Amino acid sequence: MKALWTVPVLVLGASIACAQTSAPDKAPSKQSSIMPSARHVSGDPSPGLATSTHDVQWGPAPDVLPSGAEVAVLQGNPFAPTGNYTLRLKMPNGYTVGPHCHPHDEIVTVIQGNLIFGMGDHINRAETTTLHNGGLVNAAQGVHHYVIAQGETIVQVDGLAPFQISYLKDGPCPWAPQP
Repeated sequence: MKALWTVPVLVLGASIACAQTSAPDKAPSKQSSIMPSARHVSGDPSPGLATSTHDVQWGPAPDVLPSGAEVAVLQGNPFAPTGNYTLRLKMPNGYTVGPHCHPHDEIVTVIQGNLIFGMGDHINRAETTTLHNGGLVNAAQGVHHYVIAQGETIVQVDGLAPFQISYLKDGPCPWAPQP
C-alpha cells in the first residue's frame, strides 16, 4: 500500500513545482501601489513559501478597486502578464465591489468576517449568499458578480495574472463565455 502512494505524491510534488512561474521585477506603474506590501513578490517565487498571518503587510488597494480597502500580496504578481497569484483583501463594513467580471476564474476564501456574494448585473440583496469564515466561492471567468463586506472582512483571492476587472456599469463583460 505504501508503494501505491509514492507515485501520486511524486506527481503532485512535481505538479506544484512546475506550477511556479516567474513574476516580472516590476508591476505596471498604475497598480504599483499594491506591490510594496508584498514582501514575497520577486522574480523567483520559492516553492517552499510559507506566510504567517503576522507577516502579512497591508497597503492600499489598487485604483481598479473602490477606495477604502487594503491589500496584501502573499505570492506572485497579480499584474504580471502570466502566473499565479494569491492576495488578501481587507474590507471595512459595507465595502462594496459592484457588479463586475474577470477574464479568469478567481477562488475567493473568507478568512475573517462575512462576505455577501451575489451574481447578476445589479445588486439584489434578496439573491445573495453570505459566506462566513472558511467559506469559498469560485467566481468563474466572465460571470457577473458582486460582493459586500459585512463587518470588517478579509478574503483571500487565488487567481491567474494578470488581474483584471470589468465593471458592468462601464459596458458588457469582455470575457463573457460565448454560447
